[in-house]
Amino acid sequence: MPQFALSLLVWLPILAGICILCLPNQISGDRLKGLALSSAMVALIWSILLAGQFDFHSSAMQLGESASWLQEIGLDYTLGVDGVSLPLLWLNNLLVAIAIFASKPRLRPRLYFGLILLTGGGVNGAFVAQNILLFFLFFELELIPLYLLISIWGGERRSYAGTKFLIYTAVSGIFMLASFFGCAAFASQQGRISFDFAYLQTHPIPPFLQAICLALLLISFGIKIPLVPLHTWLPDAHVEADTPISVLLAGILLKLGTYGLLRFGMGLFPEAWHTFAPYLAWWAVISVLYGCFTAITQTDMKKMVAYSSIGHMGYVLLALASTTPLSLLGAVWQMISHGIISALLFLLVGIIYTKTGTRDLNRLSGLLNFECGLPLVGTLMILSAMASAGIPGLMGFVAEFLVFRGSFVVFPTATITCMVGTGLTAVYFLILLDKAFFGRIQRVLPPLQWQERIPPLILSLIVILLGLQPNWLSGLLTESISY
Repeated sequence: MPQFALSLLVWLPILAGICILCLPNQISGDRLKGLALSSAMVALIWSILLAGQFDFHSSAMQLGESASWLQEIGLDYTLGVDGVSLPLLWLNNLLVAIAIFASKPRLRPRLYFGLILLTGGGVNGAFVAQNILLFFLFFELELIPLYLLISIWGGERRSYAGTKFLIYTAVSGIFMLASFFGCAAFASQQGRISFDFAYLQTHPIPPFLQAICLALLLISFGIKIPLVPLHTWLPDAHVEADTPISVLLAGILLKLGTYGLLRFGMGLFPEAWHTFAPYLAWWAVISVLYGCFTAITQTDMKKMVAYSSIGHMGYVLLALASTTPLSLLGAVWQMISHGIISALLFLLVGIIYTKTGTRDLNRLSGLLNFECGLPLVGTLMILSAMASAGIPGLMGFVAEFLVFRGSFVVFPTATITCMVGTGLTAVYFLILLDKAFFGRIQRVLPPLQWQERIPPLILSLIVILLGLQPNWLSGLLTESISY
């Protein structure tokens, strides 16, 4: 494994995206898709190969890279990976490849695929950055590409949804930068201007300043996760975004918020985190219940799945607030589980919209019909609904069990209240299944093409395999996740 293994993972998608943007207009959309998918697959395979050089019995940063850059302002090119970021790298590169495979852009395919690769590379960079200012740069790198992907290829209200996403994410970046500047300002008083994460951890700031910086970071990442009441950009973005972009938004972009809290909120402000923890647990309760109750009232399938994401990301906040080894393992599990299951749900909803021309539950019925409907979509939708509701034997159960078991010893009341969310999840997915998939079908629907079958089948297989063999993931991460 070369010394620049992580740099290759970051810059390969970015450079491939730039190259695609520079290709001539005469190249067909299919060829552009093939080039983009090849680049994404190379990044996915490379991220998996990293596991061969990773010591899963160590919680230290590994495969480190470091180079001086702008030392005058404390910005160095420092990369590293540990048991928290490695599975998120797998998730990101898998979903980028699936999003490209599932894409059928109506116009400007060169720009479309180039922007997706830029987004994927930026997220890879955020997950391995060990300089907090470098993390901010990668965090912001996905802002403009995603704004364009929503605004150009979205639905009727795409301009509004894209602008709202842009404003919220920009505000998130402002609060994050203010928090990081607070850390660096204190570090500079110790004789060195630095945004290096390891250096800042060894030079803890006073508790009062920790509280201020953590509050700023909670607002920043609370927007990204998103947590109530900072969530309002999410339903609009999901409803208007094209299906592959919704896969990226729900499957991986939201995880930048929870990852940021786990890495920097807990890592840089441990005393303030301990003080804030009870309030964070109840913030998680509010997000879980709000997301579930709001999802129950929706008639748009895509909006229902979007609100379900708000509830399920609240489980991650509960786990992080508890800070037990089991709850932290559960937090990473829930991030991976939600990424896979939500991506599967959005793919299925996208197929339904393509075949029927609507996502309105009041206009759909009988889709499970084996002669005229979409039986494979119905079967996989039942599977994903069960996984999202935490049914044993599927991936979602493992994640939620770890979260609740690890959090109960610290916040029993908040944990029990959050557990109500699993029951409410079953309620709104039963409503979706009953209205859309059972009853009398209205007309004969076109069959699925093989290209439409592959992405949801891959994700469904992961949901089942990791549900039946959770130790394939837990065994790798148990000893390497430590805070």
